[in-house]
Amino acid sequence: MNKKDLIDQLAPKTRLLKTDLETVVNMALELIESKVASGEDVTLSGFGTFSLLKRKARNGYNPHTGEEIRVPEILLPKFKPGKDFRKAVEKKSAI
Repeated sequence: MNKKDLIDQLAPKTRLLKTDLETVVNMALELIESKVASGEDVTLSGFGTFSLLKRKARNGYNPHTGEEIRVPEILLPKFKPGKDFRKAVEKKSAI
């Protein structure tokens, strides 16, 4: 499912125009992005938590040459599913 599919499936249930619904979805995603980028966690109860993960700098190896290289520190978005979401997926995958 992509964003268009999500909007197409939500529109009849919300009775909103698809263009209005697309605006709402985009604004929600932009807000989550900006909060996580600033280091703030975003928790949607039952669904999950979006947060920022700091991966420390480390030494690595170039697989082609075997040469040691320095891999810099990096910030990555992280999603941890909530209890309700995990249970729903678990229930559906057991079928």
